[in-house]
Amino acid sequence: MDLGTLLGLLAAIGLLLYTLFSGADGDIVGTFVDIPSVAMVVGGAIFVTVAACRLERVLAFAKILKNAFFNRGRKPAELIQQIVKLADVARREGILSLQNTISEIPDPFLANGLQMVVDGTDADTIKQVLEMEFDAIEERHTEGRSVPDMLGKYAPAFGMIGTLIGLVVMLKNMDDVSKIGPGMAIALLTTMYGAIIANLFALPMVDKLAAKHNEEMLYLEIAKAGILGLQAGDNPRMLEMKLAVFLSPKQRAMLSAEKS
Repeated sequence: MDLGTLLGLLAAIGLLLYTLFSGADGDIVGTFVDIPSVAMVVGGAIFVTVAACRLERVLAFAKILKNAFFNRGRKPAELIQQIVKLADVARREGILSLQNTISEIPDPFLANGLQMVVDGTDADTIKQVLEMEFDAIEERHTEGRSVPDMLGKYAPAFGMIGTLIGLVVMLKNMDDVSKIGPGMAIALLTTMYGAIIANLFALPMVDKLAAKHNEEMLYLEIAKAGILGLQAGDNPRMLEMKLAVFLSPKQRAMLSAEKS
C-alpha cells in the first residue's frame, strides 16, 4: 500500500469536508448538494471520457487506479544485487548455467532478457528487443493515464457548462429578485463540483501514475543495463559499479551497507 497516496487523499477530503461544514453551518447537504448539478458534471465528464478513450481502458480503470495506491515492491538496489549474483554465477560456471535460474525470476522483462543472453543472442538484437519493450510499456502507461487525465480535463468544462446553464435560467427570471441569490448559488455549484473532481481526484491520480511510471522505467533501465552487461561478460564488481550510477547517493550507501 502506498501510504502517501492514501493519506494525502484522505487528508484533502477531510479538509474539504471541514471547510464545507464550517461554511454551511453544519448543513452540507442543504447548501452544497444539488442533484441535477451532480448529474450534469459527474455524468457528463464520465460519458465524454468514455467517448474520448478506448472502452477497454475505461473498463480497466479500476485496475489502472490500483497502481496508484499499491507499490509493486520493485527496489532498484535489490535488482542490482540480483544481477550481480547472476554475473558471479555466470563468471564461475558459464553463461549457460543461468538457464536453471530463469524460471525462478518473477520479472518477465529480466527473465526474457536473460533467456536471450543464454541463447547466445548478440548485443544489438537484445538491445533492440528490450527497447521495443520499453516503447510498448511507455505507450501502455500513457494510454492508461489518459483516462483520469481526460476526466480531469472534462469535469471542469462540464462544471462551466452547468454554470452557464444556471446563469441563463437565473437571468430569465430576473423579475423575482428573491430568486437571484439562490439561483446564482446553484449555478456556481457545478463549477465547484468540476474543480473538486479534477483537483481532488483525477489530476492527482495522473501525477501519481506518472511518478509510478518513472519508477518502473528506472527499474527496467537498470535491468536492461544488467542484461547487456551479462551478455558482454562484465566482471561482477565492475557491473555493480556501472549499475549503481542509476541510484541516488542514499540508495548507493544502502547498497554498500547491505554488502558489508
